[in-house]
Amino acid sequence: MSSKILEINDLNIEFRSGQGNIRAVDSLSLYLNRGETLGLVGESGSGKSVTALSVMRLLPEAGKISSGKILYLSPAPDPPSETAHPKSPIDLLNLPETALTKYRGADIAMIFQEPMTSLNPVFRCGKQVAEAIMLHQKVDIMEAKAQTIHLFKKVKFSDPERIYEAYPHQLSGGQKQRVMIAMAMSCQPHILIADEPTTALDVTVQKAILELMRELKAEAVLSMLFISHDLGVISEICDRAVVMLQGQIVEEGPVEQVLHNPRHPYTKGLVACRPSLHKKLWRMPTVQDFIENEHFSTRQVTKEETAFRRDSLYAQKPVLRINDLVVRYPTKKNWLGQHRRWLNAVDKVTFEVYPGETFGLAGESGCGKTSLGKAVARLIDAHSGEVFYSANNLYSPPAADKPLAAKPSIVNRQPFEVDLLRLNEETLRPFRRDIQVVFQDPYASLNPRMAIGEAITEPMKIHGIHENDRIRMEKAIDLLEVVGLKSDHFRRFPHEFSGGQRQRICLARALAVTPKILVCDEIVSSLDVSVQATVLNLLLDLQEKFALTYIFISHDLSVIRQMCDRLLVMNTGKIEALGFPEQIFENPENEYVRRLIEAVPRE
Repeated sequence: MSSKILEINDLNIEFRSGQGNIRAVDSLSLYLNRGETLGLVGESGSGKSVTALSVMRLLPEAGKISSGKILYLSPAPDPPSETAHPKSPIDLLNLPETALTKYRGADIAMIFQEPMTSLNPVFRCGKQVAEAIMLHQKVDIMEAKAQTIHLFKKVKFSDPERIYEAYPHQLSGGQKQRVMIAMAMSCQPHILIADEPTTALDVTVQKAILELMRELKAEAVLSMLFISHDLGVISEICDRAVVMLQGQIVEEGPVEQVLHNPRHPYTKGLVACRPSLHKKLWRMPTVQDFIENEHFSTRQVTKEETAFRRDSLYAQKPVLRINDLVVRYPTKKNWLGQHRRWLNAVDKVTFEVYPGETFGLAGESGCGKTSLGKAVARLIDAHSGEVFYSANNLYSPPAADKPLAAKPSIVNRQPFEVDLLRLNEETLRPFRRDIQVVFQDPYASLNPRMAIGEAITEPMKIHGIHENDRIRMEKAIDLLEVVGLKSDHFRRFPHEFSGGQRQRICLARALAVTPKILVCDEIVSSLDVSVQATVLNLLLDLQEKFALTYIFISHDLSVIRQMCDRLLVMNTGKIEALGFPEQIFENPENEYVRRLIEAVPRE
């Protein structure tokens, strides 16, 4: 094995809080070899990102390194000189800030998790990369621009000049991440720290980013510290893996050993709670299941149970019928400001959704799946088509002890079917509460100045549900407990909760108006695998308890396989495949679908 380039010894990091100091990293020791990719794995809050930030000395103000050493072993000259002597290790924690700038960004670079918040929205992307080059290499703007264009070509931009002049908001998530990679590589660092660089990207973009990072690593002989909660991604790119829990290392070793023969119950739980593309489980296992019972085993849904559920679901009449739906956005105006060109985000899409069904929408970013979901809920206007909503067939769930093997009952009300697209805002209002949307980013979906109890009771007031505020508060507390939170959370604010907890709050808010249909738009894409498993299980529980129908939007085909009864795959606004998930995944007849499946990280 090659010699070490980075060594962390007995690192302790604490954060100040109202309840005293919290130990985020506890006596952590690890090393990174030259030319190696080391994976740092764990749930949110395990300390992996804090460890990476400490290497760069970029901890938040409330964080403090109480003890430990972070040693950077600068590489020998290449080719080695006869008169060159091995350099002494540099303790990055003891360097003054002025001396640290020599290493930060130049020798050690970092790609952050969220490129939109890492890039300055008011400066062009190329200028931001060029600024880093001018700072570290002391060159003029013309030379920096030429180097930036060259870097943009290396990160596989087909039109680097356009990207140089573009603002961050004009690029997709994958394009912004490529800009961040170019910026990190601009000074030819020896160590690259990648903090969740593919989180929330669709599988094809994720695959392209991973391939790019592998190529750059081989070309520049990089050592890489790769942080991720996704074990599939870790298996694709890393040589060794370190598993962290509550600031401590619980397991480490070669990737194949850690992922395929885990020893610690926590690691076993992380491996098991990732959905599979090839099977559907009765319930997703969680990390806690394995911590409480090291020999915990899962049960797969049988073909007979699946067939019985489908017979029950599709014996009913559809609750939604979407016919030739078109959603389009303007792309070009003439000199009078009139729209001259349009982009069809949804192009004549037709399908049906049945009561009690979980209907999946899958595809790459920009394929039109979110626009389709929003159009069904009338959050955006459709150009043409029909969205017929029927409330005469209401799904009544089977017994709780046999959710898949018992037949649902059908509650018949006075039959009616209405085209939601033909209703004005006043006549649409009674139907709005029936179709609710849960969005991808729970923090952006909640008002940061509004306590979560008020956020849940507000839609009840708007729709005139319940007689007074006291009853609404009681119902809101009930909903909080249903989604796995506590009654004393009622008066807390969104920033006091984790990502998974905020998503539960958004579910409680959507349920406050007793909807029939939930449009779930990428609601687990940014969550780590263990929290994702608990949210997926919660969705199954809520479907059973409240007789819900889901339109489940996701770019993660493994999650789709676990959750959905049927699946529609979209590409550039059109339907590529429609049917049962196992049929589409096991025998893909469509080239686009085959490409999506091949991009899924190996299990």
